[in-house]
Order: sequence, then C-alpha cells, then structure tokens
Amino acid sequence: MLNLICRVIAHLLILLAPVAEAVEQLEVQGLFSGKAVLLIDGQMRIVAQGMSSPEGVTVVEADSKSALLEIDGKQKRYVLGNRVSTDFAQSASVQEQIMVNRNGMYRSYGSINGHSVNFLVDTGATSIAINSVDAKRLGIQYRLDGEATHVSTASGRAKAWRIKLKSVKLGRLKQSDVEAVVIEGGYPREVLLGMTFLNQLKIQNDGSVMTLEQKK
Repeated sequence: MLNLICRVIAHLLILLAPVAEAVEQLEVQGLFSGKAVLLIDGQMRIVAQGMSSPEGVTVVEADSKSALLEIDGKQKRYVLGNRVSTDFAQSASVQEQIMVNRNGMYRSYGSINGHSVNFLVDTGATSIAINSVDAKRLGIQYRLDGEATHVSTASGRAKAWRIKLKSVKLGRLKQSDVEAVVIEGGYPREVLLGMTFLNQLKIQNDGSVMTLEQKK
C-alpha cells in the first residue's frame, strides 16, 4: 500500500512540474571554466556546469573552448558562436540590451577573434582598449601586427599599439576589422568596448538599460 501511495505521489509531481518550452533560438555567446553564456530565445542566461536554464537547456560540461549542452534530451558539443535556430522569420533589427549594475557600469559578455571576453561598455573611450596581458591571452600579436604609439592613462603616459581586430561580437552584434589599442601593462583592467565599435550602432540609454542596435 505504501509503495502504491509513493508511486501516485511521484506521478502527481511529474504532472505538476513545470514543462520547459521548446527552444527556438540558441547561441553560445561566452565560454568559461564551469559555465556558459547562452542567448536563448532572446534571453541571456549564465548557466553553470550541471545546471539548467529556465528553458530547459542543461550545461553538462563547459570550459573556455566548448560546452556540452543537453537540449530536449539530446547532447551536443558547441563552440563559441554556434547557433541553433528553428525560427526562420527574419528579425526587423538586431539589438542587445545591457542592464546597468550597482556601480553604474554597463558590463556584458562577448568575444574578440573568437575568444570569450568580459566587456565594459564605455561610450567615453574613443577606441576598444585592451591591456597587454589580455591581448596575449586572446592571441593578439600586437607587437608584430600593430603600430607603436603612446596613450594617456590614469597613471600617465603609456606605450601602446594600434591594431585591427578580425572580429568583435557583443551578443548578436558583430563587426569585422575593428580598430583597437593594446596598452602595455595592466590597464585597463577590463576590455573597454569603445567608440570604434559603438559608432556603428544606434545607442539609447534611459539610465538603467542601454540598448544597442545595428544601424540599417
């Protein structure tokens, strides 16, 4: 009798459990050790290894190179930029929205030359700015391919190199051959997404949300 009651309760729990809706669009936007940044039907989700998004996408494994995802009971390995879509309706425009954080900053995930990065969106920066440590991590050969120059920083004048990045992505927004500057040392601490990228976009900011839209 007890076993029968347990089976009935288990069956009721299954029936009452929320059912994840079918995923129509999914894109891998960032890969890190133990977590993946996914754009699922227009919603950005940061999902840790072994966890599932509200839409039912499970991150089985994740590192900086790839993620093993389980969707509708099927597992497949994805790399940065992989996109799955069952919705073939063409979007009227491509845009991304970034929420301001408690420090008044706009931070988001993206990629440079196919490598995941954390961006600090800075409309006051004339160019994308990367410190030399991050540049080496991203495989940017700035000394070989760049043009030597100097820039002013909070600590004074610093040696730098002007370069062009093959690709820069912020969510679904992507640009090629984007001008940037690599600064010797540890400044800036984060990759600044400056106006050499942002100039190609329509920008709206209501103080709490920054909307970036691809110009038509």
